[in-house]
Amino acid sequence: MLTTLTVIIFLITYFVIMTEKIDRALAAGLGGVAMLIVGIYDINKAFLTYIDWNTISLLFAMMLIVIITSQTGVFEFVAIIMAKVVKGRPIPLLIVISTLTAIGSAFLANVTMVLLLVPIILTIVRMLDIPAIPYLITIIIASNIGGTATLIGDPPNIMIGQAVEHLTFNAFITHLSPIVLIIYGVVLIYLIAIYWPKLQVDTIDQKKLASIKASNYLKLTPALPKSIFVLLMTIAGFVLNPILHIDLTSVALAGALLLLLLTHDEYKPDEVFKQVEWGTLFFFVGLFMLIGGLEEVGVIDELARGMVFYTEGDLPKTSMLILWMTGILSGFVDNIPFVAAMIPMIIEFKDYGMTNLDPLWWSLALGACLGGNGTLLGASSNLVVAGLAAKEKEHINFIEFLKVGFPIVIISLGISSVYVYFRYLLNFTM
Repeated sequence: MLTTLTVIIFLITYFVIMTEKIDRALAAGLGGVAMLIVGIYDINKAFLTYIDWNTISLLFAMMLIVIITSQTGVFEFVAIIMAKVVKGRPIPLLIVISTLTAIGSAFLANVTMVLLLVPIILTIVRMLDIPAIPYLITIIIASNIGGTATLIGDPPNIMIGQAVEHLTFNAFITHLSPIVLIIYGVVLIYLIAIYWPKLQVDTIDQKKLASIKASNYLKLTPALPKSIFVLLMTIAGFVLNPILHIDLTSVALAGALLLLLLTHDEYKPDEVFKQVEWGTLFFFVGLFMLIGGLEEVGVIDELARGMVFYTEGDLPKTSMLILWMTGILSGFVDNIPFVAAMIPMIIEFKDYGMTNLDPLWWSLALGACLGGNGTLLGASSNLVVAGLAAKEKEHINFIEFLKVGFPIVIISLGISSVYVYFRYLLNFTM
């Protein structure tokens, strides 16, 4: 009975979020609280087990850093420089911003990268008077693809790396970066083909951009060097994570608190806190509670177990099934709890005579990370971009994103299948 009730609550909430009839944070919150009211789990388990406070805290900390840094005008400065480099041409701008997003997401974590880039691209598109949505969707797509390439780029990779000792930072780069480069190239061509007709700039706006001095946007106050210093130090902490062994959330929180301390004379903490995207954070809380309900009644675990045992120990079949099922499901159900359920299932395969589990791990990583592009709810970075955009009155429609993102997932998984088969599975089929 509880299982049926949990699935009903999840589906109703998901439907409301998709139709956007009410605010998504409110919808997710109502669904999460409904799990508590019907007794699927208690409040202690929700707060101590199912809500991922590491993710919430990382988002909160990076929002604080971005909010303070944006007050100095540095994002406008960078935006104008970037726009001038491509001479205000929309398609070259799309290529530059997506490539920067993909590279940054591999080494800074995709959520961090989108927090930094969204304010910049919103500034540029307003100067050029062109639609923001194509660029925002491109940033989401590129962040998930780029984050697939390294151990620290996307949470599922971090989880897999922690569970399997020999899958190091360098191993992820060696095994996943080649296919990520191929997928990124194909997807970028696809995005350009979709958005080319929609991105036209008036020559007047280009001339206006050329006449603007980027330095005029910088506010030369003590907060400028302080915020840039803290931002760069925080990014350095992320990059050096494999050496320092300090988790990303701790680095981000340290950076945010240090910046609040250094700039409190110019930017009062109370005023900074008012600008935080609280709706996005509460949406994450509600979403974690919803997924927690599915975990509590064993739905996710049964999905994972059934998927694995359906193949009866055949490695190529298991690898392909994990890749495609994880990829499709990750677009609709948060990939973090699903990967958490899959990891022990894959480890169990040792008991069935499988000695080489690496193809399964790479299939899981590719499916979970690339599948995040399927819907607006598929990955943390998607939700962050949507939240930042909504604050600036740029609404990313769920269905509009689905039309672009889901075909990209199919393309990505298709390319990944060929790669996994020929690199890891060919010897097992001969």
